Amino acid sequence: MVRILGFLVGLGFVGVAAWSLLWGVIAYVGEPPAATAEHRFHEEARNISYSFNGPLGRYDTQQLQRGFQVFKEVCAACHSLNYVAFRNLREIGYTEAEVRAIADQWPIQVASINPDTGEPATRKAIPADHFPSPYANETAGRAANNNALPPDLSLMAKAREGGPAYIASLITGYRDPATYRNEEGEALPAENRPSGTLHFNPYFANLNIAMPPPLTADGQVTYAPGNPAPTRAQMAEDVSAFLMWAAEPNADQRKNMGLVALVFLTLATILAYMAYQQIWHGGASRRVRRTGALDPENQARIAEAKGEAGIAG
Repeated sequence: MVRILGFLVGLGFVGVAAWSLLWGVIAYVGEPPAATAEHRFHEEARNISYSFNGPLGRYDTQQLQRGFQVFKEVCAACHSLNYVAFRNLREIGYTEAEVRAIADQWPIQVASINPDTGEPATRKAIPADHFPSPYANETAGRAANNNALPPDLSLMAKAREGGPAYIASLITGYRDPATYRNEEGEALPAENRPSGTLHFNPYFANLNIAMPPPLTADGQVTYAPGNPAPTRAQMAEDVSAFLMWAAEPNADQRKNMGLVALVFLTLATILAYMAYQQIWHGGASRRVRRTGALDPENQARIAEAKGEAGIAG
């Protein structure tokens, strides 16, 4: 009796929940909520063709070096790269001497301890060090940026939907909120326009971002001869490619191993199918050749010989 009562009570709860869900779905379909300004004016990341896109894509070391230059001259003043060491730059084509020089000349020194006094100190970076943060701690970072903490960029290309294309779109996507129109030609409402130290950027989730435009003009970073012209779009693509490498430094090796695995599995599948055809194929669809005493012609000769010899059977 108790079990039956418990079953009925549980069934009642399930029925109430299902009824509530049903009416919620009906209400949502009948009167869908109005789209917010963040949805109406938000833009998706641009479609950018990177050399490393797809299973056969690989990093372009020249682009990665240009991207590192943009990071060094533009982004490193505010953003950290905590999970990347100076020595990792050898993976994108820098020599050991160049890496040592980059670390030694890095404008931000590494936190250390004075061995004589035990007091906090700083020193020049060495290749084994990770890129130092421009701020001593979170409090200092917020104090220098109107209470907005610049995020670490080590994994940013993986942490945001759209990856490097989102980063490139964001840093070149600042617009004038007074003249901006979305795809429907709708003007940005006054209550959604940035105030104070915020900046309007339709690629950002809530449209208003604390970071000022990092790339303000073509040629802001000077590339070495033989490289593409340093337009804002080119610099944005280069630094976003560098940040993708920072987040996925072993992507090329994984893709190479993946191709090797696919080739191996393909060959193994072919060999397994051939073995199946040779050994395990069904007799109904395979002609079996009888030889020796089982050969019908041999059996006829044997029967004839027995008859001539007067042997029964």
